[in-house]
Amino acid sequence: MTLPPPTILLDLDGTIIDSEPGIVSSCRAAIESLGLAMPERTEIARLIGPPITDVMAYLLEGQGEHRVEEAVAAYREDYGRRGILDCAPYPGIEQALGTLHTGGARLVLATSKRRDFAVRILDRLGFSPLFSAVYGSSLGAASAHKDAMIAGIVRDLALDPSDAVMVGDRRFDVAGAHANAIRAIGVLWGYGTADELTAAGAERLITDTRELTLDTVARTLGRSPG
Repeated sequence: MTLPPPTILLDLDGTIIDSEPGIVSSCRAAIESLGLAMPERTEIARLIGPPITDVMAYLLEGQGEHRVEEAVAAYREDYGRRGILDCAPYPGIEQALGTLHTGGARLVLATSKRRDFAVRILDRLGFSPLFSAVYGSSLGAASAHKDAMIAGIVRDLALDPSDAVMVGDRRFDVAGAHANAIRAIGVLWGYGTADELTAAGAERLITDTRELTLDTVARTLGRSPG
């Protein structure tokens, strides 16, 4: 029996692009626009990966928890105007995505970033033709959480979870995949750590974009490579 081509769900920040400078800068601008101060000991890993509402709740803890929605709006205004431009693809990721695409895999973006921002980034990098669908958050917070987002992808694409794998750099990616019976590949060139991804239960860890291949995906799915 011929197996269907795999569907590969990919995170954006920390997996395809290094977006730390723009995200941190826009977080700082948003907090300061409220007349507040960016926490001195900010854990950068807490800023990249979770939905922006969770990020702002973290940054406002103890100084303005009731202003989360205001901070989110300020972040989105600043990020959409300038922060979005301060990112770069990881070395080798363009070739890896191109090889997966030409090899027959269906690529789907699954990011907690707002969808219109994600589309702009993919367009700017020239990656949009490689993706069959782009999923991101909307102004509603629920769709930003990976478990709900991936559930929507499974439903919309009539996806068999056994034919899909999630690729991401944070525990949120792994947890969201597992909540939908999808296996996960953790990448170590982003913002998560091996300990974080292992504790989350990632089926496989890879350290270099050159390892993001159809053979790696096949092995993760329990298929014979090649």
